[in-house]
Amino acid sequence: MTVQDVFVIRGRGAVATGRVEYGELRVGDEVRINDGPGVRVDAIEAFRKKLDTAKAGDHVGLLFKRLTNGDLAAGDVITSAGYFLA
Repeated sequence: MTVQDVFVIRGRGAVATGRVEYGELRVGDEVRINDGPGVRVDAIEAFRKKLDTAKAGDHVGLLFKRLTNGDLAAGDVITSAGYFLA
């Protein structure tokens, strides 16, 4: 998923918005931002509705409790933690 925008919600964490490009993502999955260290997805929301999973084509917001605004930026790429760029 390519990050379109980033919001910080005080007391909750950083939210990255964008469209899931392939595969499926679940709450609790570990992902990498720009091939950095793994970070846990704490919540997934779409149009103010909480979801357990997001599939390819879904426009979603991913909540990361342990990240701040400086850890994410528009244009960053979020991938599965098991995925390695060639």
